[in-house]
Amino acid sequence: MKQLITVLFLFQSVFVLTQRQDKVNFIQCDALVVPFAREGRLEGSVTYKFEVLQNVDSVFLDARNMEFTSVRLNDRIVKYSTSGKSISVKKKLKRRKSYKLKLDYTAHPKQTVYFMNWNDDNPKNDQMWTQGQGKYTSHWLPSFDDMTEKVEFDLNITFDKNYEVIANGKLVAIQETDSLKTWSFDMKEPMSSYLLAFVIGKYEKRNLTSASGTSIENYFYPKDNERVEPTYRYTKEIFDFLEEEIGIAYPWQNYKQIPVHDFLYAGMENTGCTIFSDAYVIDSVAFADKNYVNVNAHEMAHQWFGNLVTERSGNHHWLHEGFATYYACLAEKEIFGEEYFYWRFYESLMALQNSIEKGQGQRLLDPRASSLTFYEKGAWAIFMLRERIGDMAFKKGIQSYLEKYAFANVTVSNFIQEMEKSSGTNLSRFVKVWLDDTALPFDVARKKLAEKSVSLKSLFSLQEELKNLESDAINYTSYWNGTSSTELKKYMLQNFLQAMPEKIVNTVFDSDVLELRQALALTIQDAKDYPKEKFETLLNDNSYTTLENVLFKLWMAYPEERNTYLEKTKGVIGLPDKNVRLMWLTLAILTEGYEGRNTKLYFDELSGYTAPEYSFEVRQGAFQYLNEAFGFKDSNLLDLAQATTHHSWQFKKFSRNLMVELLKDKVYRERIMTLLGKLKPEERRYIESKVK
Repeated sequence: MKQLITVLFLFQSVFVLTQRQDKVNFIQCDALVVPFAREGRLEGSVTYKFEVLQNVDSVFLDARNMEFTSVRLNDRIVKYSTSGKSISVKKKLKRRKSYKLKLDYTAHPKQTVYFMNWNDDNPKNDQMWTQGQGKYTSHWLPSFDDMTEKVEFDLNITFDKNYEVIANGKLVAIQETDSLKTWSFDMKEPMSSYLLAFVIGKYEKRNLTSASGTSIENYFYPKDNERVEPTYRYTKEIFDFLEEEIGIAYPWQNYKQIPVHDFLYAGMENTGCTIFSDAYVIDSVAFADKNYVNVNAHEMAHQWFGNLVTERSGNHHWLHEGFATYYACLAEKEIFGEEYFYWRFYESLMALQNSIEKGQGQRLLDPRASSLTFYEKGAWAIFMLRERIGDMAFKKGIQSYLEKYAFANVTVSNFIQEMEKSSGTNLSRFVKVWLDDTALPFDVARKKLAEKSVSLKSLFSLQEELKNLESDAINYTSYWNGTSSTELKKYMLQNFLQAMPEKIVNTVFDSDVLELRQALALTIQDAKDYPKEKFETLLNDNSYTTLENVLFKLWMAYPEERNTYLEKTKGVIGLPDKNVRLMWLTLAILTEGYEGRNTKLYFDELSGYTAPEYSFEVRQGAFQYLNEAFGFKDSNLLDLAQATTHHSWQFKKFSRNLMVELLKDKVYRERIMTLLGKLKPEERRYIESKVK
């Protein structure tokens, strides 16, 4: 198996080296970037210092759709050529010589830099943020789409002084000139350019200091002062835990976390500068429903696994995501306990096995594998490796791996070799089973969970009984009373509620265990099946998910009480996606006789949430309620047309599917066609293509 991995590594190396400048070593970059937000462009000047390892006759940088006004090599103007994807300088460069390449340029990035809300009337919503995602920083900075080119980047960004600018590294200077400021950030260590990032917007921050003295800067919108603690809850604990558990000091100068509007993912682990979706900016009630803890720990773990040591190619991607997922789970184990940890792995195992049974199993070494494979199967591989070689050898191997390949690039074979050295164990069998097979040893993994968790062992026993007995023959009371595990009890409520004795269900209604009460709220379909006064108590729970579900079910079950339920929940907004408010507005409009004078106001509010100033989660919810209950005004149709070109592929897909459905309706099609003149060219082209 070692030979197979070596062959794979050599093949990948040969393939990738054709894309690299292996005879040139870029060392340091000093960049000045001047964004023009309302125009969607940037002007910049970048200077690279590099050394030549062997004689070459050219050097190039990746540069997407850029215009260059000056190109100088060692302060002399040189000839260059561009391809739309890169810039090349033809010049004989001598071995062992150092050079300085300076480029002045203008960029109109179609991706990677996102200019949010700069042309509306609300400056509080103005934002600009980047998302390099592997190889796309070259859309705004002449750089390297190849992860193996690691450079020490120092960013200088000039912008309106009324905004905050945040980027990788330590802020070492701010210079003010008239209405502008230039923020200067210094990095001490090299990194791949896809991890370069900046954010511009209206922010304040609160600082923490880790046990080892690292500065942790947590940014927030000025309006969200009261949400800072629940949003960033456990941040210091996670940071301190990871440093202790990994055994290698945090490798960067400081750590920053910045929420942004309509981010493409949950978060992105830019070096020392995590950007994450402001959908995780929550209040204390929402913490029970949706919190930032896992994303926080995942992106923080990447600072070692992905940023300090970086994959050589996509074949080794699980060395990023599997490790970040695993260590995030370990951090949650430290915070929420062992039961949470092992049940998290059980859910992951079932998702993986379900995928395999559908014929969708994938190898961890497949560069085209899904997120489920890279994240969850990767975490399982690390979990089982640790069980295989023991804690001491595992930690020793991790430390050796990170120290040996710090600020460098790695392959799977590099990692396996370090773990074999630390443990004295031949891991060829492990590689074959966990890395190079499309399946996974489900029974072995399940057995391991049963060894670790008493409650999961009980669950597996219950599942075995169900294979041989009818559901009503199972003694659920025995299982319920025989465990103190909230996770097991929650599972029983979610999966066997109809068969559960009434006494147990009433016990949950009478308890103050939020998770179990929430399981009831989400699982019960008809509120009339249970005592009205008990079901109504769920409206008092500190959970927006519970409130949303219970409000709707009570509204449906008891028409005569609708006004009462609406009054009780009036003014509740809910999660960042306004889940409760959108539901409440819909029900208030539909409730005959409820504040009839305000019906139009409520409809206008609901209808207004489709506008681009709101997050795509809010907009999508509003579109769904309007579509199902009321229909669309022209303003909503214009908002939907705008959404068909949104940068978030999930929201764009939803919006396009909805637009296609509306175009099938003759009345809507005619209305939409009359609005074409008000659309942007890209929006108009999409709709016309669907009409044709």
